[in-house]
Amino acid sequence: MTINTIQRNKTPFLSCVVPVFNESKVIASFIPALIEQLEAVTEKFEIIIVDDGSKDHTVTLVKPLCSNPCVKLIGLSRNFGKEAALTAGIDACQGDAVILIDADFQHPLTMIPVFLNYWKQGYDMVYGVRRDRKSESLLKKKGAQLFYRIMSFSSGFEVPAHAGDFRLMSRKVVDSLKALPERNRFMKGIYAWVGHKSIGVPFDVQLRAAGESGWGYRKLTNLALSGITSFTTIPLRLVGAIGLIISLTSVFYAFYIIFRTLFLGSDISGWPTIVTAITFIGGIQLLSLGVLGEYIAGIFNEVKQRPAYLIGKKIGFDNEQDHEPTD
Repeated sequence: MTINTIQRNKTPFLSCVVPVFNESKVIASFIPALIEQLEAVTEKFEIIIVDDGSKDHTVTLVKPLCSNPCVKLIGLSRNFGKEAALTAGIDACQGDAVILIDADFQHPLTMIPVFLNYWKQGYDMVYGVRRDRKSESLLKKKGAQLFYRIMSFSSGFEVPAHAGDFRLMSRKVVDSLKALPERNRFMKGIYAWVGHKSIGVPFDVQLRAAGESGWGYRKLTNLALSGITSFTTIPLRLVGAIGLIISLTSVFYAFYIIFRTLFLGSDISGWPTIVTAITFIGGIQLLSLGVLGEYIAGIFNEVKQRPAYLIGKKIGFDNEQDHEPTD
């Protein structure tokens, strides 16, 4: 048994990061249930609720929960997105191991002791893997399959399919994540990129306790584009390959026209061919500009060096005074 494993057999200090956005219908029941589960597996823990600019009464309901010294609140100054909310929670946590979990009860709390058991065996990353996606539309399922294939094929490392943010990470992994300076963060790719000893654990996604998912097709598409442009240059290479194929095709076609004109005579008016070629090449050029634009936009956002998030309020943190801005 290694020294690391021996240390992990001690009672751990667990941190739970719970990103929330308009979860007023469930947050008051979820946090007590989470506390009950954590008390069953460890004596010391903290729950960091990160409010991502909710427009409902989520923060109002969370504040009384912070009377429990184990519950803390970080309120972002506006809605920065789930990736930023997770980053804020990871930056603030102090535990030996960190659990990321949603507040809608879709991530079963009974998986926490399972994750912890693997962590004690020496795994640095224990992530939940959905057993099936039957509840999702065909378009969403096929889109997810295509995305994971592209990422794993082109990024140089494997991004586990059907694995989300529900996971446990060791302090080693957390410190690795905090060391990354990038601001546009595609967390699923970053989890895989940092490496370390990892294992996937299947679980069944539960029904939402209330409300509806905020992840529509537009947000999912934007997230997929962010992931692809953050971790692979294959779109640029694909556009280059298309350009090369078109160039070679045009050369062969030029030889064909010369041969036909010299030996068979020219009976082709050329108008349909010219129009088709111009519109096709014009479309490829616009596509190429769009791909380049995605990468340039990513560079533009990074070089501005704006923080990934801004904190509007913090409650329950002992090492610094709780504060809420006044008007």
